[in-house]
Amino acid sequence: MNPLNITDDDLHAYVDGALTAERRAGVEAWLAGHPEDAERVRAYQAQNLAIRTLFDPVLDEPLPDNLHALTVQPMKATVDAKKRPILKLLPLQRLAAGLLVAMVGGIGGWLAHGQYQSSERLALAVPLSRQAAVAHVVYSPDARRPVEVTADQEEALVKWLSKRLGTPVHPPKLGALGYELVGGRLLPGHAGPVAQFMYQDGSGQRMTLYVTTENAGKPETGFRFAREGQVNVFYWVEGKFGYALSAGIAKGELAKVATAVYDQLEAK
Repeated sequence: MNPLNITDDDLHAYVDGALTAERRAGVEAWLAGHPEDAERVRAYQAQNLAIRTLFDPVLDEPLPDNLHALTVQPMKATVDAKKRPILKLLPLQRLAAGLLVAMVGGIGGWLAHGQYQSSERLALAVPLSRQAAVAHVVYSPDARRPVEVTADQEEALVKWLSKRLGTPVHPPKLGALGYELVGGRLLPGHAGPVAQFMYQDGSGQRMTLYVTTENAGKPETGFRFAREGQVNVFYWVEGKFGYALSAGIAKGELAKVATAVYDQLEAK
């Protein structure tokens, strides 16, 4: 029974600081007696903090030339109120690219000269490491449903993700390094689906492996390292795949796991 009628919208508004003082007090009273919802709120707060940490530095970076052009070129087409508007917000169909466009591109997501600027075009400049880091900070704090298919259904998970990506994909075994598979999920990429495998150690530290076929045809690379906010990422391109291993752990520890992942994938 929920006499205060606390909804998911209330929990999100609480996290965002958008409630009245009276409603906020009601939500806090509810959370005090409902630890599961309190854990959800902590997860939402962690997600917000991680995303701010990841993207706040980007706000000080210069706008890329291709997006800057969209902000300075005059709109020559007129808007007929009875017709379709010239300005259309680019649909955020793809999580990682969409978040980046929202934080970095701003107005760059709008139309210029009445021509549609596709999300694929705008996402071309999004590094693999940042796409993976965004996906990591969005899903790894989730206490209720961090994955779509859990590890106890690994065979079904592999079949499902392999079918959606159009090529066999398998989660590496990392138990010897203290990380057990939690499960996986399918994410939208800017040119097709992306797989994310999630792992967790005994302390609850989570690590994600981001697997995309969007790098197919690009030159293969060795290990590369990037720090995206508080998330460390090792990433590389090999064959059809681009891989990125993300976690909020020390670079040296992550490098050991990344090497193990690479060795297992190389052996397949």
